[in-house]
Amino acid sequence: MNFYVMTLFPEMIMEGIGVSITGRALQKEIIKVKAFDIREYTNEKHGHVDDYPYGGGAGMEMQAQPICDCYDAVMREIGEKEKKPRVIYLTPQGKVFNQNLAREYAEEEDIIFLCGHYEGVDERALELLQTENVSVGDYVLTGGELPAMLMIDCISRLVPGVLGKDESADIETFHDNLLEYPQYTRPPEYKGLKVPDILLSGHHANVEKWRREQSIERTLRVRPDLLPEAKLSDKERKYLEGLLK
Repeated sequence: MNFYVMTLFPEMIMEGIGVSITGRALQKEIIKVKAFDIREYTNEKHGHVDDYPYGGGAGMEMQAQPICDCYDAVMREIGEKEKKPRVIYLTPQGKVFNQNLAREYAEEEDIIFLCGHYEGVDERALELLQTENVSVGDYVLTGGELPAMLMIDCISRLVPGVLGKDESADIETFHDNLLEYPQYTRPPEYKGLKVPDILLSGHHANVEKWRREQSIERTLRVRPDLLPEAKLSDKERKYLEGLLK
């Protein structure tokens, strides 16, 4: 899978993605990440990519020209393909990124990210690039680089081969729209806190039942908004109903 990032800080993207799981995936060429410096495509003699907005207002806006020319360079890099790459603009005004959206994006071959800065981006650039506006949460950041890295990390984990075991991504938080169950490791007792006996029993069926129940309980306690879309068996739904009484 190929990620292309249009940014004012390409080194930030490459240094952040080049470590840990995504770093290993890059080395194995399971994923590809390439950052394009928008400043390299400006026609302004001093290298500026921003200007004052028409109509007045605080701050500066990124101009359409360097963004669109940078996009053209990305498309030349990608080459002619049957399917046009999806272009994601990171903005608090977009649809909220979640695990379901990550699974959708993981099916793509190429994804382009546009990282905004200053007070925003000339609307014409967004129209010409036909961007999908995506938010990573209801807060404001300095630029789109951190959200882009967040999304690349999350999406990459769903690409076969990235995690080493194909099933690893399917047993984590948000699997079946539930939070992950509590985890324990050695020693069996630490500062008076013991590992639940069920996990030491060796009875795999009972362990799996306990884990599912713990996931349901934790989701109900911390993120009850997820439960309407949770994938539960009939027995699990009755267990949830019992918790609600």
